[in-house]
Amino acid sequence: MVGEDLELLITVVVAADDEQQARAACAGLVRRVDGRVVQTGDCSDEEPGCWSVTVSRASGERATQNVAGALARAVRTFVRSLGDEFPVPRVACEPPTAWTVLEDQPQLDALVPGAERLLVEAWAGGDPQRREVTEAEPAAADAEVRAEPEAGTRLLLRVDVATDRSAGAEWQARAVASRIVRSGKITRVAPHGHLLSVHVDLGSSVNSPSVALLDAVSSLGRSGWAPVEWSGESATTRWSAVPVPGAGITALELTATPASAFVWTVPD
Repeated sequence: MVGEDLELLITVVVAADDEQQARAACAGLVRRVDGRVVQTGDCSDEEPGCWSVTVSRASGERATQNVAGALARAVRTFVRSLGDEFPVPRVACEPPTAWTVLEDQPQLDALVPGAERLLVEAWAGGDPQRREVTEAEPAAADAEVRAEPEAGTRLLLRVDVATDRSAGAEWQARAVASRIVRSGKITRVAPHGHLLSVHVDLGSSVNSPSVALLDAVSSLGRSGWAPVEWSGESATTRWSAVPVPGAGITALELTATPASAFVWTVPD
């Protein structure tokens, strides 16, 4: 990772009736930052009449021994390049990513007409969510014809986030998952009291549930995990933030289940 160019992803949530209108609204920003649109999405289920447009461009920063510092610097440098009217933002960092959200609509409207908010992410090694699209396709095809039970362990992650926006919760859950695997897949986002819980399928491990769970905990690098609890052959451990923050990640839960016993569910 050290020495790699960092990638910037700029996601704009914009008021629009359809994808064409959303892309047209973001065309000026795409030219200004010399980027390219890599993804669009209808987010009207979260905010009626809104679309998201994600733009990719290379950052002038490179990963160093202090990857977190380089990631945060890449985000701040990009925001400063948007103009003096944008103050230096607070940046959240969970290597291999760092991010900030801009929500001053009058300022954003000058960049993208109708913009609701703008997410700036810096990635070392590329965005795992987009790598998943190309890397997971052959495996998915194999799964359709596989008759024998899957061996190994299935890892599941739940991230509880204090936020009222589903997109904000997903961004933070992706950052946590990327510390364990390259291609975690968000399966659902559900209210959990005053929080939003993001459920992530981290894929399979060749190790036993106990070893897979300890490896995942080690990758996250946090202290204060609760003792492992067993339910049949499944192992679970939890982490809670102390003190509980008013915004951001409040708790994590990791579960390891023998893959042969894992039950797939299809979201409605």
